[in-house]
Amino acid sequence: MKKYIIVSFMLAGILMMQNATAQLSININIGNQPAWGPVGYNYVRYYYLPEINVYYDVDAKMFIYPSGRKWVTARYLPRNYGHIDLYKTYKVVINRNYPPYRDNRADIAKYSRYKNIRNQVVIRDSRDRRYLESNNRTHEDRIIARNRARR
Repeated sequence: MKKYIIVSFMLAGILMMQNATAQLSININIGNQPAWGPVGYNYVRYYYLPEINVYYDVDAKMFIYPSGRKWVTARYLPRNYGHIDLYKTYKVVINRNYPPYRDNRADIAKYSRYKNIRNQVVIRDSRDRRYLESNNRTHEDRIIARNRARR
């Protein structure tokens, strides 16, 4: 009887160890983040731009914006957003596993205070080495960033 109890405890311990290791996952998408994205994030699913109430899907490289009563996805923002400088407008990182606009009312209420803030450091202007080799930086941006890092 003791043998069965000991064996069952050992099996239970092994099963628990397998479950614990299976749940560990690390997401990193620094190379996918646009050069106008804010620094300091290893993983970003969406950016929310409170100034214009628009989301950006980092993985799909698509903007999500309201058009009438629907949300539209597009590679580029339409002309009526042409006055926005993505390098200067504030971006809020949103990591959700569902469409970000589902919580749009809460996002508007929570992040509207960031509408006119322009002091956010973007990847293009970063001295952080992990951004130097980002796929979204031009060759010139990489050279400029390397020169800054040497100073």
